[in-house]
Amino acid sequence: MNAIRSPMAEGLMKRRFGTRVFVDSCGLRKADLVDPMAVMVMDELGVDIIKHRPKTFADLEDDSFDLIISLAPQAHHRALEYTRHLAVEVEYWPTMDPSAVEGSRDSRMDTYRDVRDALDRQIAKRFAMLKL
Repeated sequence: MNAIRSPMAEGLMKRRFGTRVFVDSCGLRKADLVDPMAVMVMDELGVDIIKHRPKTFADLEDDSFDLIISLAPQAHHRALEYTRHLAVEVEYWPTMDPSAVEGSRDSRMDTYRDVRDALDRQIAKRFAMLKL
């Protein structure tokens, strides 16, 4: 679902690069809302993702992407299928689903933070050539 990892990554990209880079996100299934814990951990960085509207590949407005980054195995397979006839680079960044972790609220929030921070590090590394 487009409710946790990809909205977090989209928000982090927009925080880092603003409008210099077009960023969108989608998932295999459409959730009703962004996951509340994802909203909270992003808010800690001043990134507001509450207005994000989850969508699927079918909801994308166009297919003029230079790069698609998938964060889950199933999404990666769908991205490869989606781009089969397009000149688009597809990368897979294995990213755990923090909603699958059980435990106290605090330990779950820490897991969401770990995912957020791992995505931010990966974005910084992958797009270092874009300089802030």
